[in-house]
Amino acid sequence: MSVLLSSIQQLVEQNTDPLVKDLWLMGSIWPITIVVIAYLYFVLKLGPEFMKFRNPYNIDRIVMIYNAVQVIFSLYLVKEAFRLVWLRDDYRFFCVERSKDDPDIASQQIYTVWLFLISKCMDLLDTVFFILRKKQSQITFLHVYHHTLVVTLGWYLTNFYPGGQAAFFGTINAFVHVIMYTYYLLTVISPEYKKAWWKKYLTTIQLVQFVITGLHGFITLFEPDCDFPRIIMLLAIPQDIFMFILFWDFYKKAYIKPKKIKQ
Repeated sequence: MSVLLSSIQQLVEQNTDPLVKDLWLMGSIWPITIVVIAYLYFVLKLGPEFMKFRNPYNIDRIVMIYNAVQVIFSLYLVKEAFRLVWLRDDYRFFCVERSKDDPDIASQQIYTVWLFLISKCMDLLDTVFFILRKKQSQITFLHVYHHTLVVTLGWYLTNFYPGGQAAFFGTINAFVHVIMYTYYLLTVISPEYKKAWWKKYLTTIQLVQFVITGLHGFITLFEPDCDFPRIIMLLAIPQDIFMFILFWDFYKKAYIKPKKIKQ
């Protein structure tokens, strides 16, 4: 077992992109593995057991600050994506590549990809706050799977293939998070927003996100001279489809079935 783990670590070190190897969580499989295992252990066992005989913690102020930080952070990521990718003359919509002519821009692009990974690690706090507030019903398979998957795949892309096609998903996802965390912030400030008529459209936006990113990934498979591993797209597209199915199932249970029962 130790030989296998040593071989995996050596393989990771040899294939880590040189421009990210000195960044936090990069260059080794262990830091992100510890983060994911600690998250799952707390969410599935330690957290619920700790809160079993305790009253919910009043952490509204902390959650409010957290949501505000998430909105600002996501806005910054969207702004940087447009500055470093979409508004440059050398971009191709169906083949986003790291800048080959400007090392400084390439370095900034990679750093922004790493910041996106950090934002996904921050998202794990959503579940922690649910547990501390005893909102166990919010911790569904969809919720835990989504957070775990995005962090895991985000680390893989950042460590081995930072920049490139992942920028499209990152831009769309960061924009969606601006909307989502703005809504979460409003619900903390004024709980009446939890019953807002437009709440269901947050899930609709997420469904549209998976359709757009899935189609974009599928089309890029047929770009003849795109310098980005197609195997990553072949792995990402089924996940997009699976996430769409899970979110659509949630949408039906939350908004379609209750409406039918009421009628």
